[in-house]
Amino acid sequence: KGFAMWGVFDIFREYFRGASASSQNEARLCFEEIGAPAHTYSPVYKEEDFGEILGYSSHITFNSLAQYDKFRTRVAALRDKISAGLRVNPEFSEIEHDIYNPGAPGSRLGITSGELGDRLPEGIEGLHFHLLFESDSYALEKLLKVVEEKFGRFFGQIKWINMGGGHLITRKGYDVDHLVRLIEDFRKRTGLHIILEPGSAFAWETGELVSTVEDIVENSGIKTAILDVSFTAHMPDCLEMPYKPKVLGATDAVEGKPTYRLGGNSCLSGDFMGEWSFDRELRPGDRVVFWDMIHYTMVKTSTFNGVAHPSIGIWTAGDKFRLIREFGYNDYRDRLS
Repeated sequence: KGFAMWGVFDIFREYFRGASASSQNEARLCFEEIGAPAHTYSPVYKEEDFGEILGYSSHITFNSLAQYDKFRTRVAALRDKISAGLRVNPEFSEIEHDIYNPGAPGSRLGITSGELGDRLPEGIEGLHFHLLFESDSYALEKLLKVVEEKFGRFFGQIKWINMGGGHLITRKGYDVDHLVRLIEDFRKRTGLHIILEPGSAFAWETGELVSTVEDIVENSGIKTAILDVSFTAHMPDCLEMPYKPKVLGATDAVEGKPTYRLGGNSCLSGDFMGEWSFDRELRPGDRVVFWDMIHYTMVKTSTFNGVAHPSIGIWTAGDKFRLIREFGYNDYRDRLS
């Protein structure tokens, strides 16, 4: 979900043995390109897709009791190969951004404690929760207390617990030792097999989106550098969350320094962000480099407005550039017909 550039999965395989998936296509990519069955969860499964998902998965988590009832017979027939679980909603979260908060009131994601009674449905072997976002181990510690309070009565009925994603283990300052102690203590007390899905952590602060200034426009005293990339098409998280990305050689606005909005090349009026200050005036032809543009960025790109999709490449350990993929008109045309 967070990073699907399978051309570099050989590097990832040095560090993990599988991946989580949230759709038929993601499960297939995991199975074929990582070489392991997926831990699959989706808000809803479709009848026509479910058979293929079964073939690509080792664990399948259901979002509701109704979804489990719909597919339980098919899962039970493969019980020696697939373990079934339920996603639960502890109705607790410290996430500040509503777009990323599955614990918000009225959330469609997960089953609340009150819906489950005292016994889990027959065939359920695990519970799954996901209520962190770029969080530290201390946020997980608080969350686990709530999970145990609301769902601990089921721990004797299951084999595993999936603590979801949002564990930003590779961020500078993350207390890995505290995480290890937390997990070891939980496992010792409960006897459960523990699963983590730290998606963003695998690609945190990696990858640059390199753009070129094509024009400078000024309106009402505001200068905008128009780039050959688009926030809405190539960096949609910046607008959806929203958040302001880091730019190489730039800072937040500083009085007295050359200051610009950065504008995308689509026709969407809101396809811009800013402001940033630079050490010198920007000119057409200058490069503007956005930092940390891999996780949850590449997977969300589009060809909205027909804007050109950035090429994909990697810098090797030998300081060489290797082009992985270029995109052209056929990619735009063939997507919709």
